[in-house]
Amino acid sequence: MPLDLVFKNVRLVGREAPCDIGVADGRIVAIEPSIAADALVEDIGGRLAVAGFVETHIHLDKSCILDRCRSEHGTLAEAIAQVAAAKKNFTEEDVYARAKRTLEKAILQGTTRMRTHVEVDPRIGLTSFRAIRRLKRDYAFAIDLDLCVFPQEGLLNDPGAEDLLIQCCEDEPDTIGGCPYTDTDPHGQIVRIFEIARRYDLDVDFHLDFDLDPTWTHLDEVCRQTDRFGWGGRVAIGHVTKLSAMPEVARAAVGRRLADAGVALTVLPATDLFLMGRGHDHDVPRGVTPAHRLAEQGVTCSIATNNVLNPFTPFGDCSMMRIANLYANVAQLGRAAELETCLDLITAAPARLMNLPDYGIAVGNPADLVVLDAHDPAGAIAEIAVPLAGWKRGRRTFSRAPAVLHRDDVAAE
Repeated sequence: MPLDLVFKNVRLVGREAPCDIGVADGRIVAIEPSIAADALVEDIGGRLAVAGFVETHIHLDKSCILDRCRSEHGTLAEAIAQVAAAKKNFTEEDVYARAKRTLEKAILQGTTRMRTHVEVDPRIGLTSFRAIRRLKRDYAFAIDLDLCVFPQEGLLNDPGAEDLLIQCCEDEPDTIGGCPYTDTDPHGQIVRIFEIARRYDLDVDFHLDFDLDPTWTHLDEVCRQTDRFGWGGRVAIGHVTKLSAMPEVARAAVGRRLADAGVALTVLPATDLFLMGRGHDHDVPRGVTPAHRLAEQGVTCSIATNNVLNPFTPFGDCSMMRIANLYANVAQLGRAAELETCLDLITAAPARLMNLPDYGIAVGNPADLVVLDAHDPAGAIAEIAVPLAGWKRGRRTFSRAPAVLHRDDVAAE
């Protein structure tokens, strides 16, 4: 088959020696030790490549609003209240501009697939949904965007929210979410979200159990309803910081339940570290659930960004490599195999969470390739390897030159 593009001297996860990758019509058609073809050649120089990072949980619509909010206590309740007040003044163009700024950062950091949670309620209406839907279309050349519509401030306790959510579902979002801990009837919200998901054949992604009290949980109800609706493999939960406060035996029991029900989990290290444990003046808990431990039990897990430059997380550059390195620090992971797991938690594992059958550098898949300034997975995480270039369906989407040390001629001698 005639080739359009050949990537030469590429290192891949799970493959010992460098290889060549042949691309035709935007898809990978060959992976061989060496490929000779009359095609454009990109020499990767023995660096590591992945199919791009998979961001499973981010809020594009409320990113970059620190200048509109005043956070004094740094608590979850304060962050929700501050953003609720700010979003009353959001416009479609405003949401688009801020989300565009954040999305472009993510693309330049090597993210090729993303699920963004989009708020829908009587205060914001469909403003954010319309803006992010435009963004999905405009940036399809570089990233596949999954829109997860959800009510941040409750559903059953917020008159008009359900009507707007259903109206939004008529416009075919990709996923539906919920936030039971903000509802006066958390179990009722969980059931209703599943009912809407079944009606529109949508995957489900809940914000869940976002505190450090291990004596109660909504997780059990999500698992029960997953079983009841037959939605195993199509449900994810995010944060679940309660699990970080459980003894190992209790957490292992939860892990078995999640694996059996087919409920996946996303851990959000930056936000969870920032918001949790605010009531402690010493020995402050981290509040970060050990995703790698749950993954060992067969739970599909990912780590993700959540928020960027807002009261939930007043920092962030959309680097999944930085988030993975942060997680490795918090979870005290340092062996090569553990660091490789961290890379998996931002690539292949979140692709499974989002049910992406065409993700990965494999024959037949889209030619999505992100080159890291590293030669092995563990080193990439340990050194927060910089993404040097990216291709989406065989088309270059970004590039940056490796850093060069310029020495004085005299000093060099």
